[in-house]
Amino acid sequence: MTGWIIAIIVICSLLALALVALFVVLSNKWLVTTRYDFKFAAAPERGVKIVHLSDLHAAVFGKDNSSLMKKIAREEPDFIAVTGDVIHAYRKRDVAVAQKTVKSLRAIAPVYIVSGNHEMRSRKWREFKPLLENCGARVLDNEVEEVCGISLCGVNCASLKNGTPFELADGAKGFKLLLAHKPEFIHRYSLAGYDLALCGHAHGGQWRLPFTEIGVYSPGQGLFPKYTGGVHTCGNMKEVISRGLGNSECPLRLFNRPEIVVVTINRDIAAENEDMAEAEGEEKAAEEKDIAK
Repeated sequence: MTGWIIAIIVICSLLALALVALFVVLSNKWLVTTRYDFKFAAAPERGVKIVHLSDLHAAVFGKDNSSLMKKIAREEPDFIAVTGDVIHAYRKRDVAVAQKTVKSLRAIAPVYIVSGNHEMRSRKWREFKPLLENCGARVLDNEVEEVCGISLCGVNCASLKNGTPFELADGAKGFKLLLAHKPEFIHRYSLAGYDLALCGHAHGGQWRLPFTEIGVYSPGQGLFPKYTGGVHTCGNMKEVISRGLGNSECPLRLFNRPEIVVVTINRDIAAENEDMAEAEGEEKAAEEKDIAK
């Protein structure tokens, strides 16, 4: 009898361990796609669809990231925005994964990349940047480029706290979309005058409390950080934060699946008409004021 009890306990323990192992694997390899639809008065007349990726950290989903590519290709994006940390470190494997991934992404749509803190940890960024460009990516290193009628502004991760975000916004026209690695500077991005910002870095808080959007920790924000994922509003700006794909110093995600973000931008006709009516009203008031003089 005692032998049967021991056997049952052992079997139940092994099953429990197997379930835990399965849960950990799914938490780190089961991709989820999150979609956001926005309307802006300043948006291009034709809608724009963007796949937003962040924090790959040389992670692999299927052979040569085939599972990741299939999901992205189904979205048929106008372009792909990558907000930093394609690698974890400048190791031979990380660089090889990054190059293969960028080539595969470029076969789907144009790719725009900004650096993250892991790219900026050493001077090797100067060597790595041309490697990404040779794979077909456009690396926006404190630069603005017009893409699909959008002013796409990319800030180097080392420049987020200086005047660069403001300088890029000042030189941009129309709808201003910012690619920046770190989300916690949301107030600076808003003050600079961007309409929309795409960020990463926080890894969704790495471990999330079950069935909530509460993350446990993020570099730069500490315990229970505010900016780990989803959409945040600051002034007239929206910020979309990707929970990322890979892992960094902490090798495991919990209750926080790797994420592909899809952002669709359309013109808000109603808001545009309101702005035009307001401008016409101000012009008429000025004219009446001049007549009264």
